[in-house]
Amino acid sequence: MSRGTHGALSEAPEETAWRVPGRVEVLGKHTDYAGGSVLVGAVDRAITARARRVAGPPGSLTATTDGGDPVTLCAGVDPGLEPGHWGRYLQTVLDRLTLNFGAGAAAHLSVSSDLPPASGMSSSSALVCATALALASLNGWDEDPRWIESMPDRLSLAGYLAAVEGGRAWRDLPGTSGVGTRGGSEDHTGMLCGAQDRLLLAGFDPMRIDQIISFPAQWALVVGVSGVLAHKTGAALEDYNRGPSTVQAVLARWNESTGRTDASLAGAVRHLVGEATGEQAACDPALKDLLGLCEPGYERQRIEQFLIESLVLVPAGARLIAAADPGVGEVLHRSQELADRGLCNQVPQTRLMVSLARQAGAIGASSFGAGWGGSVYALVRADDAEAFAAQWIGAYRDREPGAEQAAVIVTRPGPGACRLL
Repeated sequence: MSRGTHGALSEAPEETAWRVPGRVEVLGKHTDYAGGSVLVGAVDRAITARARRVAGPPGSLTATTDGGDPVTLCAGVDPGLEPGHWGRYLQTVLDRLTLNFGAGAAAHLSVSSDLPPASGMSSSSALVCATALALASLNGWDEDPRWIESMPDRLSLAGYLAAVEGGRAWRDLPGTSGVGTRGGSEDHTGMLCGAQDRLLLAGFDPMRIDQIISFPAQWALVVGVSGVLAHKTGAALEDYNRGPSTVQAVLARWNESTGRTDASLAGAVRHLVGEATGEQAACDPALKDLLGLCEPGYERQRIEQFLIESLVLVPAGARLIAAADPGVGEVLHRSQELADRGLCNQVPQTRLMVSLARQAGAIGASSFGAGWGGSVYALVRADDAEAFAAQWIGAYRDREPGAEQAAVIVTRPGPGACRLL
């Protein structure tokens, strides 16, 4: 038996495990942290975290992973690991759960994965989620009244786990420093709420799932891993955080100039054009009040990218995929061009993979994830998926020297996170 933070008795197991999948962002590039819309789904590759009780001081954790050196962590103590080390993600989770729910039992965590690291399928967020869920189950925190009150369902749990990673407070649960990225909740929503053969049309101000889209039975997803690791450390972290910082700067100007207190850029847009979506909404003259606050160059392009991606491309893509309409290929093409021009987060390898996928006959193709490396997905006919994958990766390796780490995965939207033990 273990006693929660507020004295409630609960059964706590000696060992538990959680499987948390990666995700594919079909549409909605860098829209979630601005409160906008995304089309996202889980994949059939995952990270599994197995936690068991061991002898040791409360709040301590040892961990091992496939092919990595073990780490020893203690809540509130800097582990002295280099930036980006997988152990730092575990430390972030340990510190946050200890702050919110008290020191847990000494534990050992064994992490295994068939999800390619730094590939754009959000292995880092999957690691955060799997670690948090395993430790919460091991200590009975997920039965604590405070946990249940703050995270009564999968969607709110996704919001909390995103807040753990980003270092933000969640409802009345205070935050810690996070892992250094200032992203949103898209990844965690896809991982926690995903379902077999389904995509989620989700929004983030407020956090919600607007529609569940059936992925066509006659289509498949082929994910091409470029071999360029999408790290979020050093200069790459600065590049990534430039997007959220720009959105926040424009929002602050908007609130100051209007006297409003909108929580997100999407909230400001909603004030100007209501709930409308589509080309007409994205081009509404009322948006000049917002765009006029943007500095020329990157800032203006970044906000324009958000407006078109969230208001036009995400809803159009959801509608076309639900109808198995190959016209979605042009939506993906436009999204890719906007990422290159507005987000400025593409590298030659992802541009090449998108181009080669289209040449090989894909219905459509797009990069996804943070950018500056990572992966590209292609929508293809299921009957042709394996042949397409082989042709695609072969053409890419012929054109890209040193692409030994490149790979392809044939997949479909899969189920969300699940407890194994």
